[in-house]
Amino acid sequence: MKMLPFTAGFMPGRMLTKDNLYELSSKTMICIAISTIVLGAWAQRDQIEGVLERLTALQWGIAYLAVARTLFVINVAALFWRFYLVLFYKPARTCTDSELPTCTVIIPAYNEGRHVADTIDSVAAGDYPTDKLQIIAVDDGSADDTWEWIQQAAARHPHLVTPLRLKRNSGKRKALYEGFIRSQADIVVTIDSDSIIEKNTLRNLVSPFVTQSNVGAVAGNVRVLNRHQGLIPKMLDVSFAFSFDFIRASQSQVDSVLCTPGALSAYRRDLVMKVLRAWMNQRFLGQKSNIGEDRAMTNLILKQGFAVKFQSNAVVFTQVPVRYKGLCKMFLRWARSNIRETIEMARFVFKPFRTNRLGAQLNFLHSVINLFGATFMIFGTLGCILWEPQVFLAQILLGAELMAIIPGAFYAFKYRSSNALWAFAYSLFWLAGLAWISPYALLTVGNNKWLTRTLPAAGTVAVASAPKQPSRTGSIISHDLLPV
Repeated sequence: MKMLPFTAGFMPGRMLTKDNLYELSSKTMICIAISTIVLGAWAQRDQIEGVLERLTALQWGIAYLAVARTLFVINVAALFWRFYLVLFYKPARTCTDSELPTCTVIIPAYNEGRHVADTIDSVAAGDYPTDKLQIIAVDDGSADDTWEWIQQAAARHPHLVTPLRLKRNSGKRKALYEGFIRSQADIVVTIDSDSIIEKNTLRNLVSPFVTQSNVGAVAGNVRVLNRHQGLIPKMLDVSFAFSFDFIRASQSQVDSVLCTPGALSAYRRDLVMKVLRAWMNQRFLGQKSNIGEDRAMTNLILKQGFAVKFQSNAVVFTQVPVRYKGLCKMFLRWARSNIRETIEMARFVFKPFRTNRLGAQLNFLHSVINLFGATFMIFGTLGCILWEPQVFLAQILLGAELMAIIPGAFYAFKYRSSNALWAFAYSLFWLAGLAWISPYALLTVGNNKWLTRTLPAAGTVAVASAPKQPSRTGSIISHDLLPV
């Protein structure tokens, strides 16, 4: 199986560079940590039985063990179900030029600098027929030179790129909206402005709309672009592989991918236009929604009775946070969006929104059970550690490493890479530094802040410097005159 240069990991016989030595030493430390955790849990094996007996004498202990056992059974059953589905998963066949529909690619950008130009260039360099392709790049009132880079990219691809500029920052949803209402193609594709696609990605992404008549949206396969920039991107690379090539592949088999990612997704334009006003004006707890636009659009497509698929060979590489603070902000935004859209999905998933809805209902129930069950388990686990720290800490660490076996083994099998070891590091990192996010998101679900973007002060107008080379003039849109 072909391995990309940045996912191949350290291979025997390769010249040892500074980076390779760092990689090798990091993976050695992971192996040592795993061994230490296993030995520590084994050393406590005689004490755990007595502690569990004492735990069952407490009311909260009985509830904790009951929830833990129930979640274990449900997740094991779900895991086997997903393994069965993934076993038969295949991406839709790639269409020929004559079969492909017209396609508009919308790239919203805010303070991305030259990254947005790289994204535009990667789309323009693809093998999609240019007479069927339009690229709309929207500068969401950036305070840096993003508009300049968009104009330069438009000058390089004058017959493909339409540059648009919002006079002040209005949010990603608004930027996408401006692209949607200006698109004329059969299919609209959204790509984040810090992402790069492969040459055949767009063709592969759009193909399911041709091969299956009931497809309303397609999720791309998101991988980490900046894997070499630190420990966090390395861990997320393994996590993303499992999340997309396993979880979304299984959801696709029952036509019910729950979230089409902002990094790369495609939609039937006629379906988008039917719900565009509702999507743009979506409110939660009385406030206008500024986050979760990708999951919200997915819900609206599913609600119309259409399938949402995953296309594994439509690959996009995207930038991820390299620091803990940025990662927490990204995950917190995702968690709040997940809670909100889970509530929205509950409004229609058990109604006759389509004929083959059992798979969607099972995916929904699994998501809900894990959302609330996991939150309860986090508080219960914290109580156990405070009650008997020596015994429970060792067992919980062991449990985290056992859970990492599945994504780690999946990554190792698919990519034949020792980078699978990062799954074990990520499980410990999540336990120590990220487990708080789900319960905190539940408590603050009404928070509507984007978190991962630095917004200009309210009412300010971002003005870009003049382009360094001649460029195509783009549309400058007044925020106050935009139709909603």
